[in-house]
Amino acid sequence: MDRRTFLKLKLGGLAGLAGHQLFGPAAKALAAGPPDVAVVKGAPGPAARAAVGLLGGMGRFVKPGQKVVIKPNMSFAQGVDSGTTTHPEVVREVLIMCKEAGASRVRVLDHSLQNAENSLKNSGILEAVGSVEEGICRHLMDASFYQDANLPKALEMKTNAFMRDVLEADVLIAVPVAKSHGSAGVSLSLKGQMGLILSRHIMHSRYSLDGSIADLNTFIKPHLAIIDATRVLTSGGPGGPGLVIRPGEVIASADPVAADATAVASYEWYGRKFAPSQVKHIQQAHERGLGRLDIDNLVTQRIAV
Repeated sequence: MDRRTFLKLKLGGLAGLAGHQLFGPAAKALAAGPPDVAVVKGAPGPAARAAVGLLGGMGRFVKPGQKVVIKPNMSFAQGVDSGTTTHPEVVREVLIMCKEAGASRVRVLDHSLQNAENSLKNSGILEAVGSVEEGICRHLMDASFYQDANLPKALEMKTNAFMRDVLEADVLIAVPVAKSHGSAGVSLSLKGQMGLILSRHIMHSRYSLDGSIADLNTFIKPHLAIIDATRVLTSGGPGGPGLVIRPGEVIASADPVAADATAVASYEWYGRKFAPSQVKHIQQAHERGLGRLDIDNLVTQRIAV
């Protein structure tokens, strides 16, 4: 049996298993129409699949023949327990769902803050992605992988260099781990897009960080946000060490602002609760029409699988 045949059978078997799961609570919830935000408690892979299923399935976001970029957190050379990187089983399941939806090309990309090779290996994401397709999980560190682009809707950061793969992609999926951040308060879907540009330092030094995060998302806002809250680094982020809690949840939404707002409101950060409006870059994204943080006025569906 060649690799193509093996992968086809493997994906088909997983799709059947997921379909069986969606005849349970996920299917009943979906019958009422897709929620604005889905929150699923369960094992990392099944929870990610069920969360996307509640939104209507990956086929809502990825059409046959489209090019997809998946952006997890894999910038730190640390393992799952640290809470600094996305759970590899979440990333793997998102990749499989994209392939099931008929994506012609999928890339799993980041721009490492530490040794690139060690970050890929220690996070477990390289091995997890490689079990589905080899050679697509990369840290793009060299400037040759980037292309300058203007941000026409930006207020501060009006230009930067973006990964060529991102500029060529039809669909961008943010798959961050939920974690604190010493400068931005939290690092979730919106903040995580900083890993797709070449010059991140200017967002800290030349511009206001919160404003430039909002600027960035006017240009490369994710089409789908899938937040790994199986573990949450509630302090000491983004690199840790800090307090790691284990909600065992995955949050998904077509609105990354709503996804981030839900994560902020769902857990304690730095030992206390915060409102989403207290996180400046989420507030600015809301004010600029990039999504909604008024989650009390949105439909959120919570299930366990």
